[in-house]
Amino acid sequence: MRTVVRNIKTIVNVLCDRSEKKRFDETDQVEITTSGSGSRLAILTENGIISDFGEEECMLSRTLDPDNIIDCNGGCVIPGLIDAHTHPVWAGDRLHEFTLKLKGASYMEIHESGGGINYTVSKTSAADEATLYNLLRQRLLGMIRKGTTTVECKTGYGLYWAVEEKLLRVLNRAKMELPIDISITFLSAHSVPKDTNASDFTEHIVSEQIPKVKDLIQEKFSVDNIDVFCEKGVYDIEQSAKILQAGKSIGLNLNFHADELSDTGGAELAGRLGARAASHLEEASPAGVAAMAASGTAAVLLPTTAHLLRLRPPSARAIIQAGVPVALGTDFNPNAYCLSMRYANRRIEQSPRKVYSIRIYSRRDWIA
Repeated sequence: MRTVVRNIKTIVNVLCDRSEKKRFDETDQVEITTSGSGSRLAILTENGIISDFGEEECMLSRTLDPDNIIDCNGGCVIPGLIDAHTHPVWAGDRLHEFTLKLKGASYMEIHESGGGINYTVSKTSAADEATLYNLLRQRLLGMIRKGTTTVECKTGYGLYWAVEEKLLRVLNRAKMELPIDISITFLSAHSVPKDTNASDFTEHIVSEQIPKVKDLIQEKFSVDNIDVFCEKGVYDIEQSAKILQAGKSIGLNLNFHADELSDTGGAELAGRLGARAASHLEEASPAGVAAMAASGTAAVLLPTTAHLLRLRPPSARAIIQAGVPVALGTDFNPNAYCLSMRYANRRIEQSPRKVYSIRIYSRRDWIA
């Protein structure tokens, strides 16, 4: 099928080779092509693959009988954005916690008082599957409208299997029905349920839940990654490693929360286990960053989350200069989400071009 995308004023293109993991240096990674006065640009595609682009008159002369013509009305065409870290399946909200944050309450103080993740778990557990799907659908369609074409989506607001399985079903339905590429991450180790402890729940996840994930995969469910909230007061290094290794044994990629609130050695663990990616990294040590660079583990930076939780922003410049592949995510979740790329520029001290190129370059296989 031949398609012509015409009447384009500006085309933004990626300069770097997507076949290799990109370690961003200080140069721009995008090229902007603008039409001349009185002219427009066009893009030719064959079976969904871009075959050429250039001046519209020239492109149209080369495609005598296109199957489809899309008029961009003088707009700008950009590559699809990749959101490398989201928590989009949940019910309820936590607006009341924002007031507590403004009064100085920390993330862990809210969590330990019964708020935070466990509050959302209670609301999500009470919601039926249809309600959760409709909420997810609305959120994903909003992302699509803003240019996101690939998104990593986590479970994690169920903790126990009955709800986690429900969230996996909801995500698989969205993957089949919505025009967006979804990488699905299993995150039952998002928090420790109130009626148990981290050690016992680690054993439960490893012995009970991960085998059930394997069964779903054998039934053709899509589950790409395993995650754990590796953090002081949640899951320690040993518990996190046990969960991650169990996930790896059934073929899941390792893509987990590391060193967000404290330096727990999460970045070093990511390097040691050969993780596909580690997220947050606000408190990652130089040794941890070096371990990630050596293993080719991608750093998924979430700069607006650090601001909303009043944390130190991740050391993006040091991470990039160390040679770590970098991706960006919104960390969309009921606790803290901000969808402003311009704000991300300021928080990680990178140029608009650099932040944009990271968002469009982030390889799909870094998140799955």
